[in-house]
Amino acid sequence: MQFIGLVHLIIRRYINHMIHPYDNSTQTRWDRGEFKVQLNQPNNPRPIGFCDGSPEDVTELLSIAEAEGGDDVKIHKKILKTGREIWTLGGQGNPSV
Repeated sequence: MQFIGLVHLIIRRYINHMIHPYDNSTQTRWDRGEFKVQLNQPNNPRPIGFCDGSPEDVTELLSIAEAEGGDDVKIHKKILKTGREIWTLGGQGNPSV
């Protein structure tokens, strides 16, 4: 299974207080501006989750990937005009932190 598919499953399995998996309530919270970062996967219009964008969130995402065999995963970050961010998870290489 590819890393991107694993991220979605892992976030649901290992939900924590930093990373919130996508559902209707978290989408509403994003729409209201309660989260700073939306977590996406390439070629999928629906987000996989949301977080605050802290260094701990990056560490958590990378440790989840490493635990599931996804070494050197990239996090592509796009900063929106509002100051919030869209992070697309996937690919190989060093994370762009």
